[in-house]
Amino acid sequence: MNVYTYYKLVIYCLLSYVLICVTEQDCPIIKNNIPKNETRNNIRIMQYNTEWLFVDYYASSDCPGQGCTWKNQSEAIEHLSYVAKVIQDMEPDIINICEIEGCDELNMLISAIQNTEYTPYLINGKDTSTGQNAGMLTKITPQVNLYRTEEHANYPILNSNCGYTGSPGTAGVSKHYITEFMWNNMNIAFIGAHLLAFPTDSLRCAEREAQATVLQNVIISYVKKNYEIIMLGDFNDFDENTLDRNNNKPTSHVLDILKGLNTDIYTLQNAATLIPQSNRYSDWYDSNGDCKSTLTEFSMIDHVLLTPNLMDKIKNVFIYQEYAEYCGKYNSDHYPVIVDFEFV
Repeated sequence: MNVYTYYKLVIYCLLSYVLICVTEQDCPIIKNNIPKNETRNNIRIMQYNTEWLFVDYYASSDCPGQGCTWKNQSEAIEHLSYVAKVIQDMEPDIINICEIEGCDELNMLISAIQNTEYTPYLINGKDTSTGQNAGMLTKITPQVNLYRTEEHANYPILNSNCGYTGSPGTAGVSKHYITEFMWNNMNIAFIGAHLLAFPTDSLRCAEREAQATVLQNVIISYVKKNYEIIMLGDFNDFDENTLDRNNNKPTSHVLDILKGLNTDIYTLQNAATLIPQSNRYSDWYDSNGDCKSTLTEFSMIDHVLLTPNLMDKIKNVFIYQEYAEYCGKYNSDHYPVIVDFEFV
């Protein structure tokens, strides 16, 4: 990013902070012309947890500040420029972005990417503790405004292996959105989500299974209408049928639920099955605290799940792993998952 663009972002940030950072605005409404069937030979989608992509100050999480990775607004803007560079390099048509604060940051990304083909979409979620949301940049106009489900499901679910022994409860999906596309005469439900963290924590595991149950109900409603499904996000869990580089196995049934393996109504497949196992890693956790990454510290918790018909349209799948992970870096602690479709 050049100096001129950097200072444009600084000015945008300062104006945003003064004028509207107290109440983060969302942007779920279709902004372009009446949506239509999109006829394209090639479409690229990206799943990207951008790690605390906050520029407006959010008090509950103290971010930018001591509550997140970026300790001040200058660091946050620098981080945003690194995220923008990855998007510039990959040029996806649709990006599902996790850990973003709001529409201000989406618009700042567009400015940094310097590509006005993108339109930002986001509907505020219910994670008031962190203030994180899931949002989207897209070159393709959705068919419907973004919306959410406020359904809650009970936990622990039947036959859960999470090991949770506390009181039963309910959980909804705090960070997600739902919309629809039409590509090459195919109706597609597009569901972006960020599920609760900590794969092996027994309570979070049980709550995450409830979240997966809620999303499964959304998927089933679309499958019954003959829609193709793209279910993607940071699920904070492993796929036992598509093992990552380090053979991490889940204690939960989250991926099985989302893929429909507990029902005879539908089946989704993990696009990562087409990636060699040695390259299946999308997230770094500094388990020994030495601030240096080793391959044993990586896992795959970011996933793109697809109906079989869309799997058949895949030309290529890969995880962009072109930056180093270490304490003090400005890139995300996640790598983006990229899926290329070819329609012929």
